[in-house]
Amino acid sequence: MLAGLTNINKFYNGNQILKNVCLNIDENDKIGLVGKNGCGKSTLLKILTGSEEPDRFTEKDGIVSIAAKTVTGYLEQMGGLNSENTVIEEMQSVFEPVHNAIERLREIELEIQSGDNSSADEYQRLTSWIEANDGYNTDVKIKTILNGMGFSENELSRTVSGFSGGEKTRLSISKLLLEEPNLLILDEPTNHLDFKTIMWLEDYLKSYRGAVLIVSHDRYFLDRICTSICEIERGILKRYKGNYSAFVRQHEENDTRQEKEYELQQKQIAKMEEYVAKNLVRASTTKMAQSRRKQLENMELVERPVHDSKNARISFTYAVEPPIDVLKVKNIDISVGNGSQKKTLVPEISFEVRRGDKIGIIGDNGIGKSTLLKIIQEQLPHKGVIRWNSNIKISYFEQESTNLNKELTVMEELHSRYPSLSDLEVRNLLAQVRITGENVFKETGVISGGERAKLCFAIMMQEHGNILILDEPTNHLDLSSKEAIEKAMEEYTGTIIFVSHDRYLLSKIADRLIELTNNSYRMHEYGFEKYLDVLREEQAAEKKAADAEKSAKAAEIAREKQVKSYRSRQQRSADAARKNEMRRIENEIDNLQKQIDTLTEEISREEVYSDYELMNSKCAEIDRLKNLMDEDFEKLIELDEQ
Repeated sequence: MLAGLTNINKFYNGNQILKNVCLNIDENDKIGLVGKNGCGKSTLLKILTGSEEPDRFTEKDGIVSIAAKTVTGYLEQMGGLNSENTVIEEMQSVFEPVHNAIERLREIELEIQSGDNSSADEYQRLTSWIEANDGYNTDVKIKTILNGMGFSENELSRTVSGFSGGEKTRLSISKLLLEEPNLLILDEPTNHLDFKTIMWLEDYLKSYRGAVLIVSHDRYFLDRICTSICEIERGILKRYKGNYSAFVRQHEENDTRQEKEYELQQKQIAKMEEYVAKNLVRASTTKMAQSRRKQLENMELVERPVHDSKNARISFTYAVEPPIDVLKVKNIDISVGNGSQKKTLVPEISFEVRRGDKIGIIGDNGIGKSTLLKIIQEQLPHKGVIRWNSNIKISYFEQESTNLNKELTVMEELHSRYPSLSDLEVRNLLAQVRITGENVFKETGVISGGERAKLCFAIMMQEHGNILILDEPTNHLDLSSKEAIEKAMEEYTGTIIFVSHDRYLLSKIADRLIELTNNSYRMHEYGFEKYLDVLREEQAAEKKAADAEKSAKAAEIAREKQVKSYRSRQQRSADAARKNEMRRIENEIDNLQKQIDTLTEEISREEVYSDYELMNSKCAEIDRLKNLMDEDFEKLIELDEQ
């Protein structure tokens, strides 16, 4: 065990947010920590890392056990960076003990050359320590992590202070991964990351040689990494085996089973209470009645599962069925700005939408996704043709909710749109999306982003559109609200066109994808899971091509140098030996590449990636072979420069 929590309690302002929480973290655990906002997740992490103390009532309460071998790495947000360092300096600071040891080795080597052997034992100790800590591959590690986290070679010399908040978060993650703690604690690590970076981080964490504890609202991230999910609900922590999808399934099954057990017990209690009431005063049955009453008093009650009334109930319906061919878009451009400020993001895009399609639009930030939604609704100028068929009624969810009047209250906003609704009907509608109490009398400009989103969903429920156009519908929502909108979209039988970065939502809803790229676009006639498979294949092919280009370039350099001749016999002999060695190294590189290709194909098989130890061993072998290849390339270049 790396760490353990026993009977952790915590009170804030008289409210108990953590109740007798117990949790053991073992080596290689991948744990997702979930729960509603404010349920105590961050507090629990602070208690685990020692930055906050639990409340204690007895000696057996509030025990935090950390094993002597445990090294904890905790990512909050943008923490642990020296803003005056460059990126490469900040990453190299992780390996300062290794660099100091290597520098000391060089000093001892000079001493030995001068005839002083007094530090020979120290030399052996340092050499063993450096090799045990893989100290000669620190530059490779740094470049691998930074490249995976989306930092280019040109950014290595930039000063940390010049990066944005999101970029600093990525740098913090990079530094933490290089430190390789055996207990890695991450709080919302996927914020500010694009698809490719998240995918790289997921793959890295899946094979991470240590325990990982993650707080995240990214359900897809939790699905891919976690082997167990811990939920904090009303202060109580429960642990479920499996990933997030398994947790949702088990949670529902547990609630159903507990509800049945509760109902059966309540019927039994009612019968026993009725018997006691009827027979307690009768002399002939008094003892039996008293026995039943004692059974009732000693009965261990089954708690009724609390179905959270705070969960939104969202449902989209429509009355008019549209034609089969809903929309035709031909040769339109995606442009922003006007006049000299106009910038074309995608010069030309065409696609068609049929009834019942659920199309996800994906792409990097700023690529034009939201603009495309507005263009197909004729809200922005464009070239080309947009043709909607007859009997079409669009219901549009805008990401920033600018269609709301910020000076109106929530109630007034709905009354202004649907004056025929009574106050009671409006309150009932708002209750469905869980806007209740005093919040219904607040102006839309002061309520939270999540409440504005829910108000927009309430409006859409009244619009009864047969086409839903949604721009990032799960932004600002907690997990339960995300699941509510996801369920509504899944059950909706009309046509949906939506923009989202929520991979869980994309995976559940989209049956087709439009991917906007730099100055272009791609149509994917399949869902998100297939898209990710294709993307991984493309990335593997690109890497293989890059490695082949590197090998070809090294070989070309070697061939160019071979044309040079030497006058003396000794020079010719040395040149021939050098060429032979270069040919041998080239053959060795080819052989290493074949071994890497074979192993890469093997780790994509289910029987391998489902076996954690086998997967780790093959990944380690790939790393070893790549290191050998890098060493061979360095030798080849060195021989070529001679």
